[in-house]
Amino acid sequence: MTTRKPGLRERKKQQTYEAVSEAAITLFLERGFEQVSVAEVAAAADISKPTLFRYFPAKEDLVLHRFADHEDESARVVAGRPDGTTPLEALRLHHLEGLDRRDPVTGLCDVPQVLAYHRLLYGTPSLVARMYAYQGRSEAALARALDPAGPVPAQLAAGQIIAVLRILAMENWRRIDAGETADEVHDDAAAAAGVAFRQLEDGLRGAAPGTPR
Repeated sequence: MTTRKPGLRERKKQQTYEAVSEAAITLFLERGFEQVSVAEVAAAADISKPTLFRYFPAKEDLVLHRFADHEDESARVVAGRPDGTTPLEALRLHHLEGLDRRDPVTGLCDVPQVLAYHRLLYGTPSLVARMYAYQGRSEAALARALDPAGPVPAQLAAGQIIAVLRILAMENWRRIDAGETADEVHDDAAAAAGVAFRQLEDGLRGAAPGTPR
């Protein structure tokens, strides 16, 4: 099966998303999220305020747009896993690969621009609150990948998995923000992931029948 390439309109829309988001984040990093108005972002991006809101329903989405591409990442990993590989094993390997390549989503990234972005994100209560909506959609997508019928056990499993990934990323970021390098944290991060996924596996094994593992 071939993947359909996005058309010109879709590409232009994506370019606008990215350009507006980058303009907003630059302003937020310079002056602080609360100190920059939506009108100022629109002016910096050379679009009208109504046009901006057609792309980003809330001011917080200007920052969290970078997470949009990752909303269904866990679901895609589970759906595309090789035959004979369990969902948890596929997710564990994917997380470890992310640590190895210093993927910002894992928290294990000490690139200055990424650190500045994370400080903006985690240091702004309204952004943290908005991020939970993105995580809720991640849980829903993963639950569907685990079991398209969407029973409660799959929803519970998805909630636990997304929570574990969030906690692992937050701990990695906390240590790097405190001054450690990604290389210094890597081995501990991989070991913590091993512990976390073993606990997940043990917990889900003892859950109700039909719970995906």
